[in-house]
Order: sequence, then C-alpha cells, then structure tokens
Amino acid sequence: MRVRTEAHGTTTVPGGNQITVVRTTAQLDELGVRAPVHFNHEFGVVLIMGPHKVTGYRQVIESIRANDERVRIVAFETAPADGGEPTREYRTYTLWIMPLSIFRAGSVLDVVTPSGDPIASTVLR
Repeated sequence: MRVRTEAHGTTTVPGGNQITVVRTTAQLDELGVRAPVHFNHEFGVVLIMGPHKVTGYRQVIESIRANDERVRIVAFETAPADGGEPTREYRTYTLWIMPLSIFRAGSVLDVVTPSGDPIASTVLR
C-alpha cells in the first residue's frame, strides 16, 4: 500500500482532536491545510490535535497498523522544549495521502496514545 505523509503543520481551525477523511480541495481548505492532493485518484486523511496557546507543539506518529477493517494510528504531541511563546490558539496536523484504490467504505480509523487512550476515531464513508 502506498501511503505518504505529505504535510505536518499548524492550523487555526477551531475544535479539538479529530481525524478526518478529505475528498475535495474545499474540505482541505476548511481545515486550513494546503497540499497537492490529486483527488481524481487520491484521498487524504488529516489528524488534527490540540488546541494550544504556546508555540512549538508538534505531532509524533509512533506507528500505523492496518488490516481490511481497521487502521490504528498511535500518535502523541510533544511540547516545546523551551516552553514556547504565547500565541493565538492553534492546532497541529499531519496529512497522509493515499490512492483511491485502497479506500474501503466502512473501515474504522482509530487514533490512540502510546498507552492506548483514544484520541479520535472515524469511519470511511
């Protein structure tokens, strides 16, 4: 399976932790993510975590395991080593781009911490 991490970054979209499947440029724009996804033969999955009020947070993806029915992503965020600087509220994101050929409606996407605590979940539709 060809999966590539396209982008890491920050967005100012409001809300909490979420994992979202994106199938259009408009959906990416709503999340505040810019990336060259070719939606005629690819789709994206965006993990958004936060919010944070100091600079320097970033996501770490520890592992991704998949089978025909479920994808399990183990992820966490690291705080800035220097404590960061005050800033307006933002959230971190990671975008994965995948070929449409692996899209399986009904598959569950779960994101958990390294200790197994749930972060976010969605079902491919």
